[in-house]
Amino acid sequence: QVQLVESGGGLVQAGASLRLSCAASGRTFSSYAMGWFRQAPGKEREFVAVVSAGGGFTSYGDSVKGRFTISRDNAKNTVYLQMNSLNPEDTAVYYCAAGATSARIQRGTADAWGQGTQVTVSS
Repeated sequence: QVQLVESGGGLVQAGASLRLSCAASGRTFSSYAMGWFRQAPGKEREFVAVVSAGGGFTSYGDSVKGRFTISRDNAKNTVYLQMNSLNPEDTAVYYCAAGATSARIQRGTADAWGQGTQVTVSS
């Protein structure tokens, strides 16, 4: 099964941008839909974004539409989350996920999860 390793989190000020990366191992990365979730302290896990295996379909959670962009580079076995116009409400641990379909990821039933990377946005 695919193994996921995230990077790119950090501490930034409101209005800043940040790009998260998730590197996947395995020989079948291109067959997985990939996505991102986040979880803030005391809150439930929240869907952020998903991209289909071929990259032709993307979907975003309402709270990040227009600000975040998900993309993938299958040649590098990597998925990205470009986050712009960050605000303190975006502070959370961000997890990447791999799933057989985009729908499985959107439902929170991904087949594999990364370890998470902390994003903190100060006001």
